[in-house]
This record gives sequence, C-alpha cells and structure tokens, in this order.
Amino acid sequence: MTRLKELYTKTVKSALQKELALSNTHQVPSVSKVTVNVGLNAKSGKDSKIAEVVEQTLLRVTGQKPVKTLARQSIAGFKIREGMVVGMVVTLRGGRMWDFLDKLVEVTFPRVRDFRGIPLSCVDAHGNFSYGFREHTAFPEIKSDEIESLHGLQVTITTDAQTHDAGVKLLRALGFPFQRT
Repeated sequence: MTRLKELYTKTVKSALQKELALSNTHQVPSVSKVTVNVGLNAKSGKDSKIAEVVEQTLLRVTGQKPVKTLARQSIAGFKIREGMVVGMVVTLRGGRMWDFLDKLVEVTFPRVRDFRGIPLSCVDAHGNFSYGFREHTAFPEIKSDEIESLHGLQVTITTDAQTHDAGVKLLRALGFPFQRT
C-alpha cells in the first residue's frame, strides 16, 4: 500500500468522519479517479512529432499509455477536421492513482515556478479538483535537457465528496497545499 493510501485509511478517513459529522464510514469522501489531459492545437494535430512527444510525456508522467481523443466534427474556424487527434488523456485508478497523487503533492507542486499555493477555486461545487500546469517540466520524470517543445497539461481529481467544503477538507487532509485565506 502506498504512503498516501495508508495515510487516508488510517488517519484521514476517521478524522474526516468526525469533522463532517458523518454517521457511516462509507459516507466519508474519497478519491475515485485521476485524469491527466493534454489538448493539442491544429498545428500539433497535423505534426505527428509533437503528438509523439506529448504521448511520451504522458507515458513517463503517469506510467500508463494515453488514449488519443479524436474530433467528432469538423470546425473550419479552428482548422480541425473530423477524426483529427485533438488531445490525449490518461485515467488513473487504484494503486497508480495513489502513487501519482503522492508524487503530485510531495514533488510536483513544490517544483512549479512561482507557486504560491493552490487557489480554492480549483475545487468545484461537487468537490472535484482541476489544476492546469503551464509547463510539463514540473514533473520529476521530465529531463529539462531532453525537451523539444513545452506543453501544458490538466490534472483532474474526481472525488465522491458532495460539496465544495468536503472536497477541500479531503484534499487538504491528503496534503494539498491550498492558499490560506
């Protein structure tokens, strides 16, 4: 069992149950999945080299092969054709999810340039968390001397928390560095 999963089951779960005044342990919010997403623009959709770099980046960062997202319809204004690759996504569950979350909290957020904490607005009304990285170099698997082109990526953490406050309390208990109000 990973460090963060062990922390959640041994201490966080019981503390959250008391803090949220829940009668049943199954009502305590938990993390259900983590989605890592990269969008490709029209230029990078045509250039297979950029798409290959993005695919290798996601493979290194998550340890799982990404799924290519295809355009469902053509949009002339954006120079997108039906069936064109417009993004790549990886969904993590189970042990890989907890490993990724541990790495995200302990290593990646401290490596982000000019990081001042996560704004509370990153957690939506249903307790889900979304954060966009401007550069993928914050992840420790990416070597800065091997980079050909910079791209951003989006990390979405889906929880089964019902409210914004429950989601913030869960993520704060897991060690996410939120800004102080």
